[in-house]
Amino acid sequence: GQASWGRALLSAAANATLPQVWDADALNLLARDFVSLPKDCVITPHPGEAARLLGISTAEVQADRPAAALALSKKYTAVVVLKGAGSLIAHPDGRLALCHQGHPAMATAGLGDVLAGLIGALLAQGMDGFDAACLAVWLHANAGLQQGKFGRGLAASDLIPAIRQLLEEHAPCLK
Repeated sequence: GQASWGRALLSAAANATLPQVWDADALNLLARDFVSLPKDCVITPHPGEAARLLGISTAEVQADRPAAALALSKKYTAVVVLKGAGSLIAHPDGRLALCHQGHPAMATAGLGDVLAGLIGALLAQGMDGFDAACLAVWLHANAGLQQGKFGRGLAASDLIPAIRQLLEEHAPCLK
């Protein structure tokens, strides 16, 4: 939330010395200058949030998504995942990755939370922010593509077994 409790909680988190993923209201508070982004952070804005963070219109973000993603990464010295059709991952050093996978059925509530959680889980395992974001976006998009083929709206929970399957297929756990 954006009320005083949410601001206090985010301020405490911002002072932690661990890699973090910021999404949703954390980005809204960041855009309003209530808090500063910590080191080694990944932010995951959709185009509207990106526009607020950059002080431009959503149409301007969408007109040049790579430039917007790179501008955000430089402004906040953070890895940025600009969500949407053709999600982009930008690093302040100028690296930019594009993910073409995904499915229109992914435009539902909660799927961004799955992405943020997946990035956070990879960061917690010691992955670098850019690599974690790239892998998470790929896993998320391909799980959505796989589940979207069933021809129904996706729920966030639909992605979890598909992500697990993709991880096992591409990096199987050894017994």
